[in-house]
Amino acid sequence: MSQLPLAQKLHRHGHDKAEAFVTLDYDGRFLRRKRLVTSGGWAFVVDLEQTTSLDDGDTLELSDGRMVEIRAAAEDVLIVTGDSLHRLAWHIGNRHTPCQIEETRLLIQNDPVIKHMLEHLGATVVQATEPFTPEGGAYGHGRTHSHEHVATAHAH
Repeated sequence: MSQLPLAQKLHRHGHDKAEAFVTLDYDGRFLRRKRLVTSGGWAFVVDLEQTTSLDDGDTLELSDGRMVEIRAAAEDVLIVTGDSLHRLAWHIGNRHTPCQIEETRLLIQNDPVIKHMLEHLGATVVQATEPFTPEGGAYGHGRTHSHEHVATAHAH
């Protein structure tokens, strides 16, 4: 029985030599150790030092030298638009809800409670299926729901 190659090196923002890709949703891109299978059908094991938020376009380098690109999967999201987009973004952030911030719209995971709140605030909210790549956390964690702010503010 042969061992699967390990992915222990992460290259942020892509790499020109990617030979295959893995498509993962937002939750699936938050990992430390996991077996994955590429678009080409080969399996490998991600084995990172710590739990890491992988971004669309990041690349994992396998122990055998092959490179695998990470792609964001299409998933159920809510597209939020409105006259006061900055105000709506504040309310979303105040609830520690991951949010993809764009010039003319916000994307959040499909959540009926947040949807109702946003509509009450005057937002237009439309369900869609798109890749979801929310803004990372303020302290470099890549996830907004971490509450280790004080402990990690100066760790980097």
